[in-house]
Amino acid sequence: MTDHTAPWVPGTVPPADEVSAAFWDATREHRYTVQTCSACQHVQYPPKALCTGCMSMDHLTQVASTGAGTVDTFTVVHRAPRPDLEVPYTVARVRLTEGPVVLTRLEPAVPGESGWTIGDEVVLDWADLPDGRALPFHRRA
Repeated sequence: MTDHTAPWVPGTVPPADEVSAAFWDATREHRYTVQTCSACQHVQYPPKALCTGCMSMDHLTQVASTGAGTVDTFTVVHRAPRPDLEVPYTVARVRLTEGPVVLTRLEPAVPGESGWTIGDEVVLDWADLPDGRALPFHRRA
């Protein structure tokens, strides 16, 4: 993994709340976590207030994930939803080796330059944020 501040990091990142605080705290140390339910062993991401496998609210913990996975699909965004986001950029659905599907940014961003294809293996990387947290994204393995 590479430590860096990416120029594409948006000016606003969601604040941590009681559900996502453990995830965001882990990003400060470049640790990627997914939520696991000890009642049914369901693994989910992003963090939620209840298990989507058994609806338990009392058995959820954050566990370490490699962040590695496979690109299920991707799209290139040419018209940003906000003026502070540079285009084009690539958003992908990645199935992590631990099971959950995550939405993530792929770098390099433009498929013509990177040759992204469905089925590409990816690894986790980090963009450091000014507040000490880090934003996860993926790059080719």
